Amino acid sequence: MKILLLEDDILLNEIIEEYLISLKYNVVTTYDGQEALERIFEESFQFLILDINVPSLTGLDLLKTLKQNKIDIPAIFITSLHTARDVEIGFDAGADDYLKKPFQLSELKARLNNIKRLRNIDSMGTIKINKHIEYNYDSKLLKVNEKTYTLPKIESKILEFFIKNKNKIVSIEEISLNNWVYDEIPTAATIRTYIKNLRKILGKECITTIKGIGYKLNDNF
Repeated sequence: MKILLLEDDILLNEIIEEYLISLKYNVVTTYDGQEALERIFEESFQFLILDINVPSLTGLDLLKTLKQNKIDIPAIFITSLHTARDVEIGFDAGADDYLKKPFQLSELKARLNNIKRLRNIDSMGTIKINKHIEYNYDSKLLKVNEKTYTLPKIESKILEFFIKNKNKIVSIEEISLNNWVYDEIPTAATIRTYIKNLRKILGKECITTIKGIGYKLNDNF
């Protein structure tokens, strides 16, 4: 699973990176909020670990920007801001968790595991969409009724976005903003083709078209 780490303290950044790698995570490190935002727009991440007081763009403003663009990635703030109001502001910005510095690395592991539990992701990066379908974030393998498929890059990114928003209606625009850099966004017809490819594997009933609005990934069949 891929994590973006935003922390401008070089030593702490290295310590956290080494620990996450020891836990078998793929880690991208950044020291600057604007750089982190650009990487998020360009790549696919399963988790964000964000310091708040960093150069260029604060972790709070970064997460707010993602939410405004309807980009939903689980996020943990790691910060020296300790007051109850600071914590409230962090959660209001859209964080899944809030970790106060200094902290034990084992606590970070516990909080990541809790988010995976809440999002129904197992320790190997596999998530059950329903009783018939499983998807692995690391290998991009999709298992449907005991048959395994390797998804192409684009289809896997779109499926991951559907999984994050399971049983919610998402529009073509939301899919575009969450999976492509702004100047590379394909046409709506192209995105529909990718969704058609996923339906061939998942089954038509797994992705429902909501006329005039968008699509919904179902788990109740």
